[in-house]
Formats: sequence, structure tokens, C-alpha cells
Amino acid sequence: MKTLLIFPPLVKPSEPPPGIAKIAGLLASRNIPHRVWDANVEGILVLLGRKYDWKDTWYYQAEKRKARDLSALRSPNTYLGIDRYKRAVMDLHRILAASSRGSPVRLSLSDYKDERFSTAKSGDLIRAAETPEANLFYPWFSRRLPGILDEYQPRCVGISLNFLSQALTAFAMIGLLKKRYPRLAVILGGGLVTSWMRNPSWNNPFRGLIDECIDGPAEIKLLRWFGEKAGDGTFPPVYDDFPLDDYLSPPYILPYAASSGCYWRRCSFCPEKAEKNPYRAELPAEALGHIGGIIKRKRPRLIHFLDNAMSVPLLRAIAEDPPGVPWYGYARIDEHLENPDFTRRLKESGCVMLKLGIESGEQGVIDRMDKGFRIERASRVLENLKAVGIAVYAYFLFGTPGETIDDARRTLDFCMRHRRELDWMHVSIFNMPLCGGGHRMFEKHNNYEGDLSLYADFIHPSGWERNLIRRFLDREFGKNPSIAGILGATPPFFDSNHAPLFALNTTGMTA
Repeated sequence: MKTLLIFPPLVKPSEPPPGIAKIAGLLASRNIPHRVWDANVEGILVLLGRKYDWKDTWYYQAEKRKARDLSALRSPNTYLGIDRYKRAVMDLHRILAASSRGSPVRLSLSDYKDERFSTAKSGDLIRAAETPEANLFYPWFSRRLPGILDEYQPRCVGISLNFLSQALTAFAMIGLLKKRYPRLAVILGGGLVTSWMRNPSWNNPFRGLIDECIDGPAEIKLLRWFGEKAGDGTFPPVYDDFPLDDYLSPPYILPYAASSGCYWRRCSFCPEKAEKNPYRAELPAEALGHIGGIIKRKRPRLIHFLDNAMSVPLLRAIAEDPPGVPWYGYARIDEHLENPDFTRRLKESGCVMLKLGIESGEQGVIDRMDKGFRIERASRVLENLKAVGIAVYAYFLFGTPGETIDDARRTLDFCMRHRRELDWMHVSIFNMPLCGGGHRMFEKHNNYEGDLSLYADFIHPSGWERNLIRRFLDREFGKNPSIAGILGATPPFFDSNHAPLFALNTTGMTA
């Protein structure tokens, strides 16, 4: 059964999408004919390629520098300093924003919103499918998609929907498919679909529009769809059909997931735990074998490990058998990162950056979140990584049910003490996930935006409400000179996806 795999807009276009690359690897391993279309990067480049009749000076200047800015984001030299990088990113953002001027759509390099539709309401997504011409990308995909279908003539289309920012365009594409190709089977999967389907109240509202919705890792369910039996072996993702030179990064970043789910699975209110996603991991030797094969064929500049937390066996395997290409990923704070010899070997293996979920500088908050480490260990890990030259992208979360404003100020104190070890920082406000039932302890009044809502409104037990958190982050946390400098160094829109490219330069590593 010939299959077309589509990754729809809009997601930050820094690297090829790993989900459909993995599915392409599965289909290739079974000799099932398929074609991959990264509509995300193509659609963004189409909008950036247009000229708009706006007389604003800022738009004129951005348009004038467009070709140079695109080239700059694909050049390693741009990541020697943040100022030239920010100018290029903001110019391209302004051009995208201009493409939606005069419409209810708000567009950026990382998001797509339309005030006429809510991505939390299935009825609005169905309406987006019924009126695909309302989508900003419609003039392009209404020509491009039929051209691909007429040329390739697949019997099945699989759409990878991972983020809310993709939902409206994904359903607009589905609407076009169902209108023009009613006999074509449409399968919908991906991270966002999994979150919808793991909600206990899920009752598929898309029957008649989508032939199959798939939650979790799609391999076994897809094989059943194709009438194939599942096997025991693993298979590498395949990036042969992706336009590797088109992404807005120095060619190219290789995303690779050695596991799905999380091996810790204890953090309070974590979506992985709430959605009961099982932990599945490749053997480290298998994962490194797959990566080695891709490196020989594609010669990536950087490896991005996508694991929710890179396991200790995987980190040990990389330290013992380096991939030969710089890499980064997300790791838990544990005793192994306290070991100077171990972190030195990680550095020598090519590690340029680790993402760490510290979340809070107050031990009581960390304990109530069941993060499983002492704040003193976090301090030692940060100091240790700094000593060996591994950059840190740290995550902090404010507004969990166990936090107070005094706790938040202790987090500020922690960040100030470690301002030299924190290279980049992501700060967010806690959202209460609907899955898992934890929200019922703090329920407000079933105040959900729609039937596809992922989060619940809740009453904070300490009165630490979102407006107060925002005020603290704006007036105290973000205005602190030490913290402001760290926040200002964070790459706009691309965040942790581009941060390691700066680390490559500062650590002296090359690909």
C-alpha cells in the first residue's frame, strides 16, 4: 500500500521531523512503498519567499535582508554571537507576521493561531477541515498537495500531528483530502493525538473525517493497518526524503530518539506519567549502531537526542564509544553527573550541552514534585558541567501546587548563585494536565476550554495564581540583572534547538 507521510506546518523549522522519519524507517524495513513530505519547512519557506505590499520601514528592511538572513541561519559563523543571530531571526519573523496582516491569523517562526478557531475544540477543528480555504497556507498546499498525490498516487496518507501549532493546518489539509480524494485513507498520529486519546473522556469526534487515529508509538498499529505482523527488531529513522539543506540551521541537525516515554516516570503532574506512556528503549549498542549508519550517509553537524531523559546506560555507551559528531540532549540530575571523570568523558565524547529540569531552587518544592534529587546535588552538577565545559540549558517551573512566592524567591536566589553555570534558561508557568486525575484535588469548576483541552483550570492552595506569578516573573525574576542576561542570551523562537550551536563555537568543537 503506497503511503504518503506528511508533517504539516507550523513548527520551528530547525531540523527534520523525527516522528515521520521513524515511520519512514519502519516502512523501509518492510519494503512498504512510501514518500515523505515535510510540508512544514516547505510551507514556511513559501511564505517567506513572497513579497507583501506593506510600506512599513521595518518590513522593507527585513525584506531587503531576507536572502542574507536565511543564509546566515544556515551558516555556523552566525552562531559566534547572539546579536547578528537575533537580527536574522527577528527579520524573518517580521516577514512571516506580515504574511498574516489583515487576517485573524497570528503567525511566527514557531506558532500558528487563528482567532476564529480553537485548537481545544473538536468542532472548530472539524470546521477548519470544512473550510480549508480559511487557512493561510491554503493557496500553497491546495496546489502542492494534489500535485504530489496525482504524481505518487498513494492509497493512504499519514499525518504527524505533534503540536497545537500544527492542528489547524493539519485539519485544513485533511479537509482538502476528503473533498478531492474521498477514497483516500487518512491516518492521524503524533504526540498531540496521543494526548487527546489518553484523556479518559476521549470519544473520537473525528469519525468520518479521519479513518484511523493512533496514539503512542505508531509502529505496531501501523503494521496492523498494512496487514503486517510486528517484529522484534529495531530500525533506524530514514532521512533520505527530507530537504536537509532547507532547515534554518547549519546543515544539518540529526534528531534521534533512543527511547520513548520516561524511565523515571515519578514526577508529579508530568504528562508522561499522567498519560501512562510506557518506557521503551533501544539497547544502547543498537541506537549507536543506527546513528553511526546515518552519520556515514548524511554527515550531520550535530546530534539531537530526543529522549525525555537520556538513560545512564546510554550515556555510558556514548562515553565509551563516541559517535564522532557533537551531540546534546536532556538528562536527569543524578549521581553520575556528579562524577567529574564521567562528565569529562561525556565532554570528550562530543557532548556540547545538556538540558536539565531543575524546576525549583527550593527543596520542599522538588520533593513534592518527586524529582528525586537534592538541591545540593543540582548545585554540584552545575558546577561540575561548567568545569568540564558542557553548556547547560536549565528549565524552571513556577506555580506548581506545592509552591509559594517565598519558594519562588528561593529559586531566584538559586539562579543568582549559579548565574555562571546557567548558560541558558527556560522559564514557564505550571499548567495542570487533565490526564491522571491530579487536577481533581484542586479543581476550580470544570473550566475547560473545549473537549480537546489538555489542561485544567485549578485553584492554587497557596493563592499563588497565574497573574501573581507573571507579576513576579516580570518585576522580580526577569528584572534581576544576572537573570536578565541569561534570558537575553536565549535564542528567540528556536530556544534549545539553536542553543547548542552557540555551544559548539564557545567550546571549540567542530563537526
